[in-house]
Order: sequence, then structure tokens, then C-alpha cells
Amino acid sequence: MTAELGKADQGWADALRRKHYPAERNQLPAHLILFHHLPPSIEGELRGMLTGLSAGPKPSATIAGAYSLGSGVAIAISSPDLLAIWAEIAARFERHLIPQDSHSPRLHVTIQNKVEPALARGTLAEVEASLVRRPVEIAALACWRYRGGPWSLISRHAFRG
Repeated sequence: MTAELGKADQGWADALRRKHYPAERNQLPAHLILFHHLPPSIEGELRGMLTGLSAGPKPSATIAGAYSLGSGVAIAISSPDLLAIWAEIAARFERHLIPQDSHSPRLHVTIQNKVEPALARGTLAEVEASLVRRPVEIAALACWRYRGGPWSLISRHAFRG
């Protein structure tokens, strides 16, 4: 499950991915992962919950900096509102969460991954030099099915409030 950026912010993040992400591995648009794995058995209940949550206002969010992933770079996103949504979903489906999803996520957009550490350090320095801390739009919540490469969309829930 992911949070999607608004159109302008999506374009900005996707451009960073095109510039820095290894082309053969860049199969997805930029995104913020909220949960890595939720079982298919909760799909209907989760979709209903997301429909209710997305009836509210868009979560406020800001770009909070860039950081190293060791072999990549991420743009940190600060959003107490989005973390509150995560906590509500996590509480409801607690017994279904894998260990990786049982703690509050470090919200980010990965713009580079699986490169040599020296290249990642250079990318981080470049990104930090030009990064502007500013508001960023969170437009929707989305559920995906992983199929070994590009994901297939199950449902998208745009914020309407």
C-alpha cells in the first residue's frame, strides 16, 4: 500500500528517479510505501476503510531533506497526518502485519537504489545541494499487487475532503 503524490510533485520525483535510478530497475513511478505486505484476505475490508479515510482532507506533508540508503538515496517526507492514517490502518489489521510493517514507517521517496555506494554518495550531495524543503501534496492512497516487476493497481483512493 502506498501514498501517491500530487501531479506536480509526482513529476518532480519521477524526474529524479529517471535521472538517478538504474534504468533497468526503474519500473515504478515515485511513491511512498506505507505497508510492504498486506494479505489478499483483507482486501475488501481494507478498500472500504481507505474509501472512508480518503473522504477526508489531504494529509499535509513537507519535504524534510534527503538521506543515504547506503546504495541509494531517498527524499524524506514529514507528514504526521499520513502517519496517523498509517496508525489507524495498522491498528485495525495488526494481526496481519509482517514485522517490517509493524512499526511506523520512515516516509520517503526512493530516487536511487542498488548502485555502488560511491555513486550514491555523489547523488546525495547533488540532491542535498538543490533540495528545497517545501510542502508536498499527498493526493491518494493506493493498493497494489506485486507481480515480480511492475505492480498492478488494485484500487486508488483520492482524497476528497
